[in-house]
Amino acid sequence: MTFKRILSLLLIVSGTISIYPVMAQQKSANKPLPELQQDFVDLGLGMFIHYGMPTFMDQDWSDPDADLSLFQSPKLDADQWAKAAKSANMTYGCLTTKHHSGFPIWNTTTTAYNVMNTPLKRDVVKEYADAFRKNGLKVMLYYSILDTHHGIRPNQITPARVKMIKDQITELLTNYGEITALIIDGWDAPWSRISYDQVPFEDIYYLIKSLQPNCLVMDLNAAKYPTQALFYTDIKSYEQGAGQFISKENNKLPALACLPLQANWFWKTSFPTTPVKNVTELVYKFIIPYNGAYCNFILNVAPGKNGLIDDNALAALKEMGQIYKKPVALPRIPAHPAPIISSNIAKHIKSNSSWGDDMNIMDFANDDDFGSSWSSNHTVKSPWYELNFEKAVPCNMVVLTAGNNRKATYSFQYYANGKWNALAVKNEGEKKVSIFRFERIWCEKIKVIINDFDNSPAIAELGVFNERR
Repeated sequence: MTFKRILSLLLIVSGTISIYPVMAQQKSANKPLPELQQDFVDLGLGMFIHYGMPTFMDQDWSDPDADLSLFQSPKLDADQWAKAAKSANMTYGCLTTKHHSGFPIWNTTTTAYNVMNTPLKRDVVKEYADAFRKNGLKVMLYYSILDTHHGIRPNQITPARVKMIKDQITELLTNYGEITALIIDGWDAPWSRISYDQVPFEDIYYLIKSLQPNCLVMDLNAAKYPTQALFYTDIKSYEQGAGQFISKENNKLPALACLPLQANWFWKTSFPTTPVKNVTELVYKFIIPYNGAYCNFILNVAPGKNGLIDDNALAALKEMGQIYKKPVALPRIPAHPAPIISSNIAKHIKSNSSWGDDMNIMDFANDDDFGSSWSSNHTVKSPWYELNFEKAVPCNMVVLTAGNNRKATYSFQYYANGKWNALAVKNEGEKKVSIFRFERIWCEKIKVIINDFDNSPAIAELGVFNERR
């Protein structure tokens, strides 16, 4: 074995030295994103594992200042988790490395508020990753941007806190081997209210890809963004418990749907004696039909305080494995536009339009809210909408999310150096979300002219972006 392969990283934590293998150079060749997306969908079914400080508090969100002495799992056995996943014919796991209350369950140097300073004193992420790989399962990780213990929350974002996020992600993608996907939560959601500008999505996306080029980046942001395009994610997500259901007939994007097997995401004292969800219904109503609609299904199973999965959940997973067999060949995902990952520079800037419809005036089309729209007055024959940057800015993409009209076509102009110019664009999207990419320009204004509509057109959001290429 060469020196490079046995190179280790010394991590000094609370005055003790722990040794962890540095992730070796990725063995698998870098793959194009569409191939990675297909590989993800082909996995079919996986196990979500919500385990952390909430496990010990009968809560799904724990007290952000919960005492570290609470964290005691004397029988913790990640191998039991992995074998339970295998019994259900699952192909991967995904562990909550840090939930919204900010308690990391790995050996981190970024904060003393972590699992190594609890009575357990064990790196749960490492034990999980080792156990799942040993059992032939792929490894994914969940990570929350929202962190109420460390003040990473609305109106509290600082450069130091952004650095902490980057440092923690770097640890997770450096010290635990190949990670198939990083599932991110608590970011640009209506309830978390941490924007992609405050914690820059594009920077973190490229950081992840620089550390592990084959790692998919998933943000659980379906509460805000339309389902017809990959806004700030490589995979579209659907949290069914929050009312987000995929359209089996219309979905054309790589997707993930999730549900907990038990009543909640994190373990509760009632779980050992409470019936779990009906396995037959899960398989035939969700997993199999979703697999046929380009959608991977992840079923949450919550270990208890002792670190073990309850007997009733183990029995259900075994029953699931007798019913569900992953198809040998799943449908190929249709061609689709690349994810939108850069900041929208059109949010809340000055806007103008042709005659609008009463109260649905122009600023509704760039208010960062897909639930509101600017609407044209029905008498206007050639409606237009304009964004005014008031100084020259670079851009190379426009994304138009229609409000109510799917038949319309669009042409664009941009204002620069004292005159309007035609903008040559190619529409890569579909009628609900149209994605127009073009060669980078510098412009002071952008105008869209709406043509060939059958009803008075409306625009939910008109975004402008300057993507890195």
